[in-house]
Amino acid sequence: MNTPKRPPTAQEFVLAELRRAILTGEMPPGSPVRQDALAERLGVSRVPLREALRTLEGEGQVIYRPHRGYQVADLSLDDLLEVYRIRELLETEATVRAVPLMSAEDVERLEQAEEDIMRAAAADDIVAMAAANRVFHFTVLEASGMPRLTRLVRVLWDATDAYRALYYSSSDNRARVHSEHEAIIAAIRAGDADEVVRLWNEHREGAVSALRTIVQ
Repeated sequence: MNTPKRPPTAQEFVLAELRRAILTGEMPPGSPVRQDALAERLGVSRVPLREALRTLEGEGQVIYRPHRGYQVADLSLDDLLEVYRIRELLETEATVRAVPLMSAEDVERLEQAEEDIMRAAAADDIVAMAAANRVFHFTVLEASGMPRLTRLVRVLWDATDAYRALYYSSSDNRARVHSEHEAIIAAIRAGDADEVVRLWNEHREGAVSALRTIVQ
């Protein structure tokens, strides 16, 4: 018997909606967060909204200014570079541990995630593309058997959704993502952890290079 999926709590629902709005640009960088209007639109009280905003504040996605309230954080090149440098350190450690442990089922999951990414890209669905891309990356990270490290990387990913949406808006960048992911899958099939680390580094550097001009 399949266990019915438990509906999210009000806070989880609000947090997911705020993440989606930031990712899609519905709540653009620097824009004020109008809590009364948001609570009414989402059909929730101010309590779960405040809790969700505190979570986003901890990730650096929104900032609180006394007497002015919350606003979506502005894009910052320094912030982007710091997050990606920390990701490089953590993801390198995870990758070295993960690649020798990855199964054929893990590789199939990567291939399915890549198919989902390309399908979403063709439909110009940034939210679905970001979700499938997350599955791709975290399939490798989770194979490391390092849950604390993986949780830390999740926080870093959550903090940079707005940047990721800008990157995916370009068809050239989408094509680059596909090419790089295909190379990563091939290296994982070959069991070459050093090559996977090199490809991940190129993958991140390509994103930073493309975003540098936009953010500046």
